[in-house]
Amino acid sequence: MFQDEQRMPKPSRRAALKAGAALLGAAALPMGWMRGARAADSFPALGTYPDGSSGSSVFIGVAVPRTGTYAVQGEDEFKGYELAIEHINGGHDLIKKISPKTTKGVLGKELKFGVADSAAKPNEAVQAQQRFISENKAMMITGGTSSAVAVALNKLAQREKVLFVCGISGSNDTTGKDCVRYGFRQCFYGQTAAAAISPLLIKTFGKNKKVAYLTPDYTYGHTVTKSMQDNTAAAGWTTVTDQVSPLGAPDFSSYLLNVANSGADILINVNWGHDAVLSIQQAKQFGVLDKMKLVVPYQVPFLARETGGLMQGVYSATDYWWAIEDKYPLAKMFNEAFEKKYGYKPEWGAANSYISFAHWARMVEETGSFYPPDVIKTYEKEETIPSLVGDVHYRKEDHQCVRPVIIVKGKMEKDMKGKEDYYDVVEIEPGAGLMQKPDAFGCQLGDYT
Repeated sequence: MFQDEQRMPKPSRRAALKAGAALLGAAALPMGWMRGARAADSFPALGTYPDGSSGSSVFIGVAVPRTGTYAVQGEDEFKGYELAIEHINGGHDLIKKISPKTTKGVLGKELKFGVADSAAKPNEAVQAQQRFISENKAMMITGGTSSAVAVALNKLAQREKVLFVCGISGSNDTTGKDCVRYGFRQCFYGQTAAAAISPLLIKTFGKNKKVAYLTPDYTYGHTVTKSMQDNTAAAGWTTVTDQVSPLGAPDFSSYLLNVANSGADILINVNWGHDAVLSIQQAKQFGVLDKMKLVVPYQVPFLARETGGLMQGVYSATDYWWAIEDKYPLAKMFNEAFEKKYGYKPEWGAANSYISFAHWARMVEETGSFYPPDVIKTYEKEETIPSLVGDVHYRKEDHQCVRPVIIVKGKMEKDMKGKEDYYDVVEIEPGAGLMQKPDAFGCQLGDYT
């Protein structure tokens, strides 16, 4: 369950203080290391600070699902982290575009990491990250994929006073009622997905439609379904059935039988990962897709490959699709670097985890210290910063990144120009107009210390 990719030795607080006292003799050291040494002398101990940043390296804890229903996305997400760490440690040009003060490492310190398999289970993720914090003095923890995991890691981060930078989480609650001062999210979520895709669906399919939902039974599923219902209600779209299934359900036949008999015009499938694959395939087998249109409001691109062409003509919202490289130069740089290392074009999870990590590096560099409250306050300045999808910023009230949502439509096989050319980009919707007011979902960030 626990895999330690690189275990750093436990640093000595006394050694760090001696290093600070000997600053005059440290002129040959990297400037970032000197800033980190001064910072270690300047603030009281908090969380893993200063022990976790007093040596020549800094440890990051990663928890992603490598087994279970979200394993494919977890591996993709992990590759994004892996590439980001490699680029930060090596001073890659793409990282410098996002974080201009980065040379090699963060504040001159090499990044090391451990990775654990969360299996999309909150308890597994929390136990692994608690170990990274206690044993490795992790200065930042990351991961997610399951929103239940993200919410649990939010709470851990706030309690331990260690930053949690979420890689993937689609629930409104992550930066809504379950938000914390020590948590940040870069990816889009249920409300923004629904607000982006609903006008296009209404324009395409018309008003007064009867809708059947397939909803996974946890925070992600319920908040995405609610957001879709809220954003289509004014056009007269009504829910005729909402079939709620457990995460990792092996068989959707009973739910699909109810959908097939519901008289719905449209099936909105909120399932994600392998659950989305199975439910779409079984919907075809039950004849559901012959009777009603399929919409996947929140998806990852691999669905097109795994469902064997069933995403052709289907509208969906996504964070990232490689074809946007014609519009965004940093996306092109990322695509090229990822494909060179892994042999295929990057997907949604890898793009999210990479840019989340790169943004954290920028915030620490801009702060000039790893001291958590000051890094948080740098995020909260709402500075416009680069990303793979253009300029973005983080809202100070809920720590949600204000970023665009990409609407895609599955290409017909005859129109594909290559084996990975699954989607046409239909629209790229700016984020600010899609987001709820900062207090609408009950966010109360909590304390810095």
